[in-house]
Parts: sequence; structure tokens; C-alpha cells
Amino acid sequence: MLAGRALTYLLVLPIFLVSLTIHEYAHAWMAYRYGDDTAKSMGRLTLNPLAHISLLGTIIMPILVHFGWAKPIPVNFSILTKKQIFCVAAAGPLANILLALILTGAFHILSLEAVPLLGNFVLLAIMFNIILAVFNLIPIPPLDGSRLVHTLLKSPRAINAYYKFGRYGIFVLIAFLLLGGLQVVVLPLFKLFCTLLELPA
Repeated sequence: MLAGRALTYLLVLPIFLVSLTIHEYAHAWMAYRYGDDTAKSMGRLTLNPLAHISLLGTIIMPILVHFGWAKPIPVNFSILTKKQIFCVAAAGPLANILLALILTGAFHILSLEAVPLLGNFVLLAIMFNIILAVFNLIPIPPLDGSRLVHTLLKSPRAINAYYKFGRYGIFVLIAFLLLGGLQVVVLPLFKLFCTLLELPA
């Protein structure tokens, strides 16, 4: 069983790495655009996948449980305005959605459905990017969605409450995954995207 998972992982590894790399690069690029060179100074403002690989999140966990992540981009939020923080947080998911749209265009224009091997590979890449974008928009710390919500809060009381919630965010996220949150929240949105883009779900 483990060998089968390892083989599957090797087959999807290029898609996995490119999708995560583009996501993290978008965060770094947007932060740098607003004057934060933290990621650049640490060699993270790059499309080289090696700079974004996490041993646990990118190598080990995907083989074991088909779930993974890249090293998060370091951002100095203290020098950014709320609007800039919102844009930095949104950049990653938007980059994945943009890539999914480009690949969808290629899938339809080149009629890749008639070329099963290549077509399925492109569909898998589209799937990865849509799911990565939707998942990261969930407002549970440390996901990007939580940063988006935080920047929209006006009341000091609400901001403080959400800050306290963030301390337990990782535990909430684990519970969300264990209780089938992907199937309940992410999968329906993924199917909606496929319907809108006229793709086989």
C-alpha cells in the first residue's frame, strides 16, 4: 500500500511542486512589490521548487496521507498596511486559479480530451491548483483565508477574538480535515469550478 502511494506521488510530483512553487512565489512577489524584501533576502523570491520544499510537508506527508504543503513565505506584516496584507495573502490562491484557467484554456483549445495521457495530466494539474486555491481560502489559521478575514475586521474586540482563535488554528484545521472538511467544503466548490469551466469532475 505504501509502495502504491509512493508511486502515485512520483507521478504527480511535478504538478505538486509547480503548483506549490507558484503559490509561494506569488506571496513573495506581492510582498516584495510592497517593499518587503524578507523573502527575497532569504532566497524565496524564486520559481525554483527546491527553495520551497519542506521535508515533512512536501516529501513525507504526501506519501503517507496524500496531503502536503510547502515552506511558508516569510513576510514582515508589520511594515504593510491592511490592504497590502490582504493582497499578499490573496496572491497565492489567485496565482493557482490563474494557472488553472490557463491550463483549462489549453485543454479546450488543443482538444486534449482526445489525447488521454496528456489530457489527464493537464486535468490533474487543473485539479491540484483549484483545490489548492479553495483550500487556502478557508478562514482557519494558518491558511491564507484567515489572513484575509483578519484584514477585514474593524472592531478591536473582533480582531482580538480572532487573534486568540489563531492560537488554536492548527488544531481546528486538523479537526476540520479529520471530520471530512475537504469532502464537505472543498469538494463541492471544486465540482462547481469544473462545471463552470466545462471540465470533467
